Amino acid sequence: MSETSAVNKSGISSLLRALRSRNYRLFVAGQSVSLVGTWMQQVAMSWLVYRLTGSAFLLGVVGFTSQIPTFLFAPLAGVLADRWDRRRLLIVTQALAMIQAALLAAAVLSGVVHVWHIVVLSLLLGVVNAFDIPIRQSFVVEMVSHREDLGNAIALNSSMVNGARLVGPAIAGLLVASVGEGVCFALNSVSYLAVLLALAAMRLEPTTHHHKRSHILLELREGFSYAFGFGPIRSILLLVALVSLTGMPYAVLVPVFAKEVLHGGAHTFGFLMTATGFGALGGTIYLASRKSVLGLGRLIVIAAVLFATGIASFALSNNIYLSLASLVVTGFGAMTLVASCNTILQTILEEDKRGRVMSFFTMAFMGMAPFGSFGAGAMAGIIGPRETLLLGATICLVGAIIFARHLPHIRERVRPIYVKMGIITEVAQGMETAAEQPPLSEDS
Repeated sequence: MSETSAVNKSGISSLLRALRSRNYRLFVAGQSVSLVGTWMQQVAMSWLVYRLTGSAFLLGVVGFTSQIPTFLFAPLAGVLADRWDRRRLLIVTQALAMIQAALLAAAVLSGVVHVWHIVVLSLLLGVVNAFDIPIRQSFVVEMVSHREDLGNAIALNSSMVNGARLVGPAIAGLLVASVGEGVCFALNSVSYLAVLLALAAMRLEPTTHHHKRSHILLELREGFSYAFGFGPIRSILLLVALVSLTGMPYAVLVPVFAKEVLHGGAHTFGFLMTATGFGALGGTIYLASRKSVLGLGRLIVIAAVLFATGIASFALSNNIYLSLASLVVTGFGAMTLVASCNTILQTILEEDKRGRVMSFFTMAFMGMAPFGSFGAGAMAGIIGPRETLLLGATICLVGAIIFARHLPHIRERVRPIYVKMGIITEVAQGMETAAEQPPLSEDS
C-alpha cells in the first residue's frame, strides 16, 4: 500500500508541478475564485437580457459587443505587454473588470436596468478583456520559476477555466432563481479582489520590458512580420483562426439541437453544455500530466481530427446519449488543440515579442468568435443547422490535414530552438549522421 501511495503522490505532484512556483500558486488561488464569479456573471447576464426582452437577437447583440473588442484591440494590448510591466497592467484590467461588475450589480439591484445599460457595460467588459487576455497570457512565463513547467502551467490555466465552467453556472442558476441576477454580478465584483490580492503579493524577478521603442504601428508591424514570417508560428495561428471561425461556433447551435433534434428543453441544453465542459476538463488534465512539449505538434493534429469528428457525430446524432458522447469528444479535442498551440507558441517565441504574438493568438482564438457565431447563425438559416455543423467539421478536418503536411517543416524550424533550450540534447560528436539524430517525429 505504501508503494501505491508513493506512486499516486508522485503522479499528483507531476500533475500539479507548476504549483511549486510561489507566484503561480498565488495566481491559481486568486484566479480560481474569480473565474467562478466570471461564469456566474455570464450566465446571469444572458438570463437577464432574455428576461427583459425575450429577444434572441438582443442576446446575440450582447454577445457580439462583448467579443468584438478582442479582435480590434488585442494587437494594441500586445504592444503594451511588451513595453510595460505586465503585473501592473493586469492590476489595472482586473480593477476595471471589478468596477464593471459593480456597476452592473448596482443597476440591477436598484431596479433601473435597461437593455442598453447591459449592451454598454458588455462593450466595456469586452474592451477590458481585449487587453487583459493577451497580457495575462504573456505574463504566465514570469510567474513560473521553472521554464520546463510552462506547459503544465498553461494546462492548469485551462483546467481552472473549465472547472469554473462546471461550478459557476450551477451557482448562478440557484442564485438567479432565489435572489435574482444582481447578486451574481455583485459576487463577481467581489471575486476580483482575490486576483488583485494575489497579484499584489507576488515577488517577481526584475524583467526588462523597455525595449527600444518606436511608433505603435511600427511595433505592430514588427510583431506581425515576426509572427507570420516564421513558419511554425504562422501555421499555428492560421490553424487556430480557422478552427475558431468554422468549428467553435457549434456552441451557438447547441440550443437548436437540444430543442428541435433531441426534443428536449433547457435541462437538455444544460446537459449538452456540461458534456462539453467535462471533455474540455479531461483534455486539460491530460495535458497537465505531460512531462514535455515534445510531441505536441502531432497532438495538435490528433486533437483537430477529434474535434472535427465530435462535431460531425453530434450533427448527425438523433440520440441524446450519442450527442452527449460526441460533445465530450468535441470538448476534449477543442481544449487539447488550443492549449497545445498555446504551449508551443509560449515555448518558441522571442521574449521581447511575447506580448504581440500572444495578442495575435488571442485574435485568432477569441477575435474570430463573433464572426464565426454570426456566420453559423446565417448559414443555419440558409442550409440548416445540421449541414452547417457538417460543413464546419469538414473545413476543420481539411485544416488538420494541411497542418499535418506542414508538420515536418515545422519540426525542422523548431528543432534548433529546442536544442538551444536544452529540450533536445544533440549528440556532440562532430558531424552527426542521420542515424545518430533523434527522430524528428518526437521534436514537436
